[in-house]
Amino acid sequence: MVTIRLRRMGKTKQPSYRLVVADSRAPRDGKFIEIVGHYNPVRQPKELNVKADRVRYWLSVGAQPSETVVRLLKQVGVLDADGKPTPNATTPVEG
Repeated sequence: MVTIRLRRMGKTKQPSYRLVVADSRAPRDGKFIEIVGHYNPVRQPKELNVKADRVRYWLSVGAQPSETVVRLLKQVGVLDADGKPTPNATTPVEG
């Protein structure tokens, strides 16, 4: 199964994350298929950029987002309150 999840990057105690599409059997920071965004929770305000069209594509072909990714995609507007993809593209959200 293909999942959309976070991949940890950055230095010790200064994490940043990439949103990646990966096989569910691959390790957290291992092999992935595509980078679809990045998230930096350390920066104030928090930085979150997502390629909404690519995320919608992967969701349409059956990729399953992790719980954390679902929460982030709802903030950006890619998913609605029920967790279903929205049809319109939105701009990146900070904060």
